[in-house]
This record gives sequence, C-alpha cells and structure tokens, in this order.
Amino acid sequence: MLRTIHVDQLRPGMHVQRLNGPWLKHPFWRSSFLATERDIERLLASEVETVDIDIRRGVDADVAASAGGDAPPIPAGVHAIESPARSPAAPAAIPATMDAELGRARRICEEGRDAVAAMFREVRMGRMIEPERMAPLAEEITASVERHPGALISIARLKTADDYTYMHSVAVSALMVALARQLDLDEDACREAAMGGLLHDMGKACMPVDILNKPGRLTDDEYAVMRTHPEEGERLLRDSGLENTAVLHMVRHHHEKYDGGGYPAQLEADATPLLTRMSAVCDVYDAITSNRPYKEGWDPGESLRRMVSWKGHFDPAVLKAFVASVGIYPVGSLVRLSSDRLAVVVEQRPGALSAPRVKVFFSARSRTQILQHELDLAEAGCGERIIGVESPQQWGFRELEKLWVS
Repeated sequence: MLRTIHVDQLRPGMHVQRLNGPWLKHPFWRSSFLATERDIERLLASEVETVDIDIRRGVDADVAASAGGDAPPIPAGVHAIESPARSPAAPAAIPATMDAELGRARRICEEGRDAVAAMFREVRMGRMIEPERMAPLAEEITASVERHPGALISIARLKTADDYTYMHSVAVSALMVALARQLDLDEDACREAAMGGLLHDMGKACMPVDILNKPGRLTDDEYAVMRTHPEEGERLLRDSGLENTAVLHMVRHHHEKYDGGGYPAQLEADATPLLTRMSAVCDVYDAITSNRPYKEGWDPGESLRRMVSWKGHFDPAVLKAFVASVGIYPVGSLVRLSSDRLAVVVEQRPGALSAPRVKVFFSARSRTQILQHELDLAEAGCGERIIGVESPQQWGFRELEKLWVS
C-alpha cells in the first residue's frame, strides 16, 4: 500500500516508492529505495516536498510516530492516501539474462516510440510540451540497461525507417546510460544522460515533414534547414520550462565534433562538456546502424570500425569507453570465426569484449547454411575465436536479428 507523506515525516527504514517532485532536480537516480538518514538529509535539502512510501516494504509513518518519532502533522493540501502499490520501475539491483530482458526491452521501445511520437505531435499542433513527462520513460530505460546493458540497446537498434525519428531518441538514451555507467559518472550525470538522450532531437519536430522523411538525399537547401534542428530543439525546450543546462547543451550541440568541425557553433573539445561529447558518439552510432528513409543501416561491428577511423570527429577517450560499453563486437554483428564459419553475436560477456556469445549458422568455405548452434567464445576449451567482422550485405544476409531475437 502507498501512503503520501511530507519529507519531514520520512524516517530511516521507510521504503520510498516515488518522489513527488521534478525528476531532474531531486538528488536521487532512482525514485524507489529504502530510506537512510543520509537519504533523508538529501531530500530535506532538495525541492521535493512529498514522497510516496510503500508501507508493505518498509516502516509505516504511523508506526514511526507511535514509536516516539516526532513527525509533524501532514501539511494542508498533502493527503495521506492509500492505493495498491505499483511495481517499482527499476529493479536494477537484480541482473537479468539477455533472454529475460529482451521482452521488457520490446515493451519499453514500444512505449518510448509512442511517447516521443506524441510529443512530436504536440509540437506540430502548436501546443506547449512538458519535457518532464519523459522522466518515467528515462527511469525505465535506465533500469533496463542496469539489468542487462545489451538487451534494450540491441532491440532499439532494430527500428524501421518509418519509426526512426522517434525510436532514435529511445536508442540514444539507452546508449547514453550505458556509456555513463562505463565512465562511472555520478547519479546526477547519469540522470541527465538519460534525459538528454530522450530529448536531444526534439528540434526535428520543428522541421518540415517532407524534408524530415525524404526518402532520398537532401539538397543543400534542405540540409541547411535540417542543420537548424539543434537550435530549434533548445529553443523549444527552454520555452517549455526546461532549465537543466547539461540537457540543453546536449540538445543544442550534439552535432559538434571534437576538432571543432561540427555545428552549430564549431565548438572545440575544451569548450564542450563531457555529456555533450558523449551524446555526439551515441547519436552517430545509432544513426549509422539504423535503417533510415534514405539509407540502410551498417552492421554494428563495421560501424564501430568506421567511427574509430574518423579522426577528429569524436573524443578518443569517450569513444574508447563507448566501445567498451557496447562491446568490440556489438550484438547483431556478423563475424567470421577461426573455423571459417560465420556467426552472429547474440550477447556480450562482461570482461571478455573479444569473446562474446555467438550463434553459428553458415559455412564461409562451402557457402552453405549449417545447423545453428550457440558458442560461448569465453568458455574454457571453446577452441574458436573471432578473426574478423563481415558485411551482411556482401553475403546477402537480411534480417540477421531473427537469429538472436526470440
């Protein structure tokens, strides 16, 4: 059962299920946790006024008061309500297998696509948007990445050309969270990374639909229009009341390059915050691995190899951390094994970036299909190793995801 109380009434041992305040301004990464004295101190110093506690998972406010607690009365306008407890959105402390998380990842992607599409519609209808309505989605994305980093990142990449504009935001948010974790950033930065990923392309809602969805290459004039979307996005979010400077900077400058060759301001590395440099990497990776109206996506492994070769485009340290977060051979990569067989990567192994779990399905030597089976290349005595990344297009393979998405 949930009960709403003022933060002054919070005591150690109470299970906070929800923080009733601006997500980007409260001092916690998750809104569900067992309160400690330090947690309460941080909440009292924040802008959060009330919280919902789950009395079935922690101490009740009435129990705390009867035990001698000096909880003040509930202020006017704050009602002690009871309702069925909702499942926490982020059971991040419990890791999940790839197979178990894929189902939840699909649901998050569907909900995320609909949420971003709805916000785009609001903009196009001339209505004011509420960016903080994306906070629950950002928390779900974060929880999924924490349970299993590869599942949501891999599923989000499988967007269709029609879904690209909306799903791209979900994918970049997931990639940003994974990268933030890899870089061991603090809670505030991780929260901003998730939200920045979701909102970074909102300026595209201001672009003419015929240009945004054009199936062919843009003309110079059309490209000039599209290059205004970062600035339009920042303006849109500022007008909507968003004040977080880190998120706004990502929105405006995620197309800047490390050597100062990007847009709109040609910022060089020392003038670009870390989160913005991270967003540049995540935005490009998802863009080039996705099917878009005017081009087919590249293989994940090939995409990483090309990104590494683009000197001056990305912060080298950030790119190195990004490779570590998605793996040298990301899920979905087509690889050639030392036995001259082809396989698709189905799961990364922590601490074994060059030895993922793969599904073998084709003989490169005889150019024939073989009985599909999985191999854990990190397993002792496996006897196989990856010797290169292959191009699915050159082999004529389509829909490789069917080999790893059950």
